[in-house]
Amino acid sequence: QVHLVESGGGSVQAGGSLTLSCTGLGLTLSNRCVEWFRQAPGREREGFAKMLTGRTIYIADSVKGRFTISLDNTKNTLYLQMNDLKPEDTAMYYCAADWRCRQQFSEYNSRGQGTQVTVSS
Repeated sequence: QVHLVESGGGSVQAGGSLTLSCTGLGLTLSNRCVEWFRQAPGREREGFAKMLTGRTIYIADSVKGRFTISLDNTKNTLYLQMNDLKPEDTAMYYCAADWRCRQQFSEYNSRGQGTQVTVSS
C-alpha cells in the first residue's frame, strides 16, 4: 500500500519554529515530485514548496527565506522547516507526491492526511 504519513504540526507563538515531516510508505520520494500544500480557513489550498527528484524547484514568495523544504533519502522523508512563523501561516499542511508535478493537490496520486499548524500572535 502506498501512502504518505505526516507529523510535526502544533501550536506556536509568532516568531517560533516548527518542523513538519512526511514519510513515504511504499514509494520512494527521491525519484518523484513532492510538494507541500497548505489550506487556511476560508481559503483555497495552495502549493508553496516543491522538489523534483531531490532538487528544490519552487518556493513561494510568501515563505521564501523562512521555510526550507528538504529530503532525507535514508529515511525516505520529506521535511518542512518553518522559522519565523507568522499568524498568517496558520493552516492545515499537506504533503503530496507523484511521478511528475501536478497543478492541484487532488491530482497527486499520493497525498498526506494533513497536520495542523497554529500560530498565535
